Amino acid sequence: MGLPGVNVFVKGTFIGVTTDINGHYAISVPAEAELLVYSFVGMLEKEMAIGNKLTIDVVMEESSIDLDEVVAIAYGSQKKTTITGAVSTVSGEQLLKTPTGSLSNALSGSVTGLSSVQYSGEPGADDAEIYIRGVTTLNNSSPLIQVDGVEREFSQLDPNEIESITILKDASATAVFGVRGANGVILITTKRGKEGKAKISFSSSTGYQMPTKLLEFADSYEYASYYNEAQANDGVSAGSYKFQPDVLEAFKTHSDPILYPDVDWLDQLLKKGAIQTQHNVNISGGAEKIRYFVSLGAFTQEGLFKTFDSGYDFNFDFKRYNYRANLDYDISESTLLTLNLGGRIEDKNTPISNEDQNQLFRQLYWATPFGGAGIIDGKRVVTNTDYLPDAGSDGLSPYYGKGYNAKSTNVLNVDLALKQKLDFVTEGLYFKVKGSYNSTFYHTKTRSSSTPFYTPVKTSDGGIEYKKSGDDAELNYGESFDKGRNWYAEASVNYDRKYGKHTIGALALYTQSKKYYPKQYTDIPSGYVGMVGRITYDWSTRYMAEFNVGYNGSENFARAKRYGFFPAGSLAWVVSEENFMKEFKNVINYMKLRGSYGVVGNDKYYVGDTQQRFMYIPDSYVLGGSGYNFGTNVGSNQPGAYESSKSNKDVTWEKAYKQNYGIDLAFLKERFKVSVDVFSEHREDILVKSETTPNIVGVSLPVINMGVVDSHGYEIALKWNDDIGENFKYWVNMNLSFAKNKIIEKGEVKPNEDYMRQTGRPVGSNIIRKFWGFYDETANDRYKAQYGQDIAVHAGGLEPGDVVYVDLNKDGTIDSDDVTKAGYTNNPEYVAGMNLGFSWKNLDFSMQWTGAWNTSRLLQETFRNPMGDTNTKGLLSYQYKQRWTPETASTAKLPRATLAHKTNNYQSSDLFLVDASYLRLKNIEIGYKLNLPVFQRAGIDNCRLYLSGYNLLTFSKFKLGDPESKTSSRPAYPLTRVINLGLKLAF
Repeated sequence: MGLPGVNVFVKGTFIGVTTDINGHYAISVPAEAELLVYSFVGMLEKEMAIGNKLTIDVVMEESSIDLDEVVAIAYGSQKKTTITGAVSTVSGEQLLKTPTGSLSNALSGSVTGLSSVQYSGEPGADDAEIYIRGVTTLNNSSPLIQVDGVEREFSQLDPNEIESITILKDASATAVFGVRGANGVILITTKRGKEGKAKISFSSSTGYQMPTKLLEFADSYEYASYYNEAQANDGVSAGSYKFQPDVLEAFKTHSDPILYPDVDWLDQLLKKGAIQTQHNVNISGGAEKIRYFVSLGAFTQEGLFKTFDSGYDFNFDFKRYNYRANLDYDISESTLLTLNLGGRIEDKNTPISNEDQNQLFRQLYWATPFGGAGIIDGKRVVTNTDYLPDAGSDGLSPYYGKGYNAKSTNVLNVDLALKQKLDFVTEGLYFKVKGSYNSTFYHTKTRSSSTPFYTPVKTSDGGIEYKKSGDDAELNYGESFDKGRNWYAEASVNYDRKYGKHTIGALALYTQSKKYYPKQYTDIPSGYVGMVGRITYDWSTRYMAEFNVGYNGSENFARAKRYGFFPAGSLAWVVSEENFMKEFKNVINYMKLRGSYGVVGNDKYYVGDTQQRFMYIPDSYVLGGSGYNFGTNVGSNQPGAYESSKSNKDVTWEKAYKQNYGIDLAFLKERFKVSVDVFSEHREDILVKSETTPNIVGVSLPVINMGVVDSHGYEIALKWNDDIGENFKYWVNMNLSFAKNKIIEKGEVKPNEDYMRQTGRPVGSNIIRKFWGFYDETANDRYKAQYGQDIAVHAGGLEPGDVVYVDLNKDGTIDSDDVTKAGYTNNPEYVAGMNLGFSWKNLDFSMQWTGAWNTSRLLQETFRNPMGDTNTKGLLSYQYKQRWTPETASTAKLPRATLAHKTNNYQSSDLFLVDASYLRLKNIEIGYKLNLPVFQRAGIDNCRLYLSGYNLLTFSKFKLGDPESKTSSRPAYPLTRVINLGLKLAF
C-alpha cells in the first residue's frame, strides 16, 4: 500500500513534492542533482541516489518517536502525533517496577506536571495526595480520576491490570469535563486482549518493608536531666527538683529497670520489618471475533507492630484480592460489544486506639521513656508513681489490650459498551453507548477488649511484686455496615475520516451519572448531566487544530445557575515538515509547536472531608441543640430550633482560565527528545465563605463566589535512548516541573498590618512569627544595631536562652500583629524525576530518582514542644541535644530548657519551620532472563528473576522522620522502604 503525504525533495534545494493518495509522486530534478530526500512524520528520513534512474521506489521505516502510538484522551483515544494539548503518559510496565501497594505512590516523579505527597505508610491506607500542576484553588485541588472512562478510585488497582495512565493537564484536554475538570484529570486504561493464541503471565514477589526513618527520643537520663535543668533555669532549688540524684543515677546506670525504666518505645513496640507479597496471574488472547484479558491478583502487607503473644492479632494488616475480565466481542463486522468486569476484596486490620485512629501515633509519641517497663513476663508494667511522680504515659497505653477492628471491603465495577459503525451513512461515522455500575460494601467487625496493667512494688527484701489494676476481658463483638453505589451512562456519535491530506474528527456526547448515599443528605442521591463536543482537524500531520466544549449541570447550584459552558481550543504545527526546515533535518529531526487556551470549571466546596451540596437552598435551621430555658425556676432547657446557615441562590461554579504553550523536539537521529511546556491559570469565582463578617452574626455565612487564585509554571522532559552494538541499550529520562500560585482574593479580613495578609501569598502559606535569635547579655545591642530599636517586650520577659522575635510593626511589643509569611507550603513548588537504565542480552537494570524542593514543614506539638503542654509527654532527642545552654550559646538551635517561658519560646515561628526538600531513590530494579532447555519443554516463553527496591535512599536536611511525613498534631504511620525479590513467567 502506498503512503500519501511523504515529502520528496532534492537535497540542497527547495525543489520538492508530496506523494499522492496512492503514494505516487513525480518530480523534475536539475541535471546536477545527486540525492532525493524522503521524509514523513513518524518515519525515518531516507536519502536515495538519483543516478540515471527514472523510477525510485522507497520503503519508509518507522521512527522511534512513536508518533503512531495511541494515547487515551477524554472520551476516546488519539494518535500521539495529533495531540495538541498538554498530555503525559505512564506505561503499565513502568508502574510494575515500584513494589508498593498503592498506585498513587508509583506515579511520583514519573511524568511532568504531577506532584504527590505521601504522608503515611499504613498498610492499605498509604495513598499519596496527588496534584496536577500544583494547588490552584482555595478548595480541594484533587484531580478527577477515571478508570476506563468512569470516575473511580484507582490507587488499589493491581498494576498488572493497567495498560497506561494518562495525565490531562491543560484546558484543551480537560474542558470536556466541564465543572469537573479544573484540577486536571487522570485517565487509567486497563489491558485488553488481542487476537492470537492465549498468553499466560504469572508473577510473584516477596518484599521486606522497613521504616524509612523513625523519630529519635531522649532516654530517661536525658529526659530527667532536661527537666531538672528547666527547673533550675526557672529558679527552683535543687532539693525540689522532680528527679533527685538517686533517680538520675538509676536512669544512668539502668540499675533498676523495673522501678526506674528506660524504654525506647518505638524500638520496643515496632518490628524491624514486615513482609509484603504480590502475586498475579493473567491470560490474554483472542479468536477472530472475541478477545479477552482476564487477571487475578493478590497483595498482602503486614504491619510493623509487635503483638507480644496477646492472644489475638491487633497488628496492622492488609490483604487485597483483585480480579478483572475485559472482553471484546465482534457481533458483526460493524458492531463491537465490550464488557469490563473488575473489582477487589479487601481485608484490613487496625488496632483499636484511644479516641480515634488518627490519634494512635500522636499518643504513642507522648510516651515518656520511664512511663513503664513494657511487657514483662506477659504483663504490661506501668511505672509506680510512688517512686516516680507524674511519670507520664507508657507507649502501650494508646492501644495495647484494647482490641482491633477488622474491615472488609467489596468493590465491584461493571462496564458494558456497544459501538456501531455507521459507514452505510458515511464512512468514519459510528455510534457508541456505554453504561457502568459500581458498588462498594463495607463490613466492620469491632473486637474491643481491655487488659489489666501491673504496677511494680518493692518488697522489704528488695524483690519486686506487682499490683494488678483492671481485669482481663473477653473480646467483645460489634459490627457495622456501610455501602455505596453509583451508575454512569453515556451516548455518543463519533466521526473520524481522512480525505487525502485532510483528517477530520468530531464527537458529540451526552453523559449522566448518579451517586447514592453521599456523605451529606445521605438519602438524596447526587448526580451530574452534561454534553460534550469536540472537533479535530489535521492536514498532512503538519497543521492541527482542536476545539472542545463541555456543557455541564451540577446539583449544587440553583436552576438558573446550574449549567455552565466550558470551551477550549488548541493548535499545533509540525515545523519540521516545512520545506524551509529540510536543510536542518539531520540535526532537528522533529519539531512541533503547541498552544491552547480554554475555560474549565469546579463545583466542589468542602467542609473538612465532606463535600457540601445544594449550596443555593433556602436558609436552614437545626432542631435540637442545647435548647432554651423558658419560664422561671426551670432547671432544664427545652428543645428548640436555631438558625444554621444563610443561603446564596446566586452561587455558581468556579472558573479556571488556562493557557498552555509547548514545543516537542527530537535531535540526533531521534535519540535525544525534548518537550517543554509553559502554562498559566487564572482561577476566579472560587467558592469560599467570607471572613469579613463579625462573630456577632449568629449564623453561618453562605458559600459565595469570591476567591481568586493565579498560578503559573513550566515543565521540561528530556529523553535519551541509544544502542551500542546489537545487544546493549541504555536510556536516561529526566523531567522537571515547577508550579507556583498566589492568592489574589479570598474574602480575608483586613489585618492590622499588610505583611500579615494571606492574600498575595501562596495557598497554604505559614503566617507565623519571625525568629531573630536567642537572648543573652549582648542581644539588645545586636538587635538594635540591626533594627534601630530595642528588643520589644515579650510576654513573661526574657532570660538568657529565650527566643527573641522580630517586632515587625516596631510598636515595642510582641503580639498577634507580629506574624508574616515564612518558608514554603507542604506541597513542593519543584518536582523532578530521573529514570535511567540499560539492557544487555538477558540482563536489565533500571532506577528512578525523585526530588522535590521549595517545600517546608511547620513543626507542631511533639515535634516542637519538649515534654508537651503538660510537661509529662515525649521529649525528642534533638530537643535535648540542640538546646541552648551557656556553653552551647553559639551553636544552639533551640531555646533553653524552661517550664515557665515555654509559651513564648514555642510559638509558631520560622525557628520551627524546616526545609522538607529531598532527593529519593524511588525505585531500583535489576533483572535477568533465564534460558534453560527445560523451559521449552514446559512451554515457558520467558522466565525473569528480579530484585527491586522502593525508597531505599533519601537525602534531606529534614531529620525528624521522613521528609514527606506529617509533623502536625496528627502524625501518621511511618513511611516504609521495601526490598523485593520477584519472579515473572510467560507461557
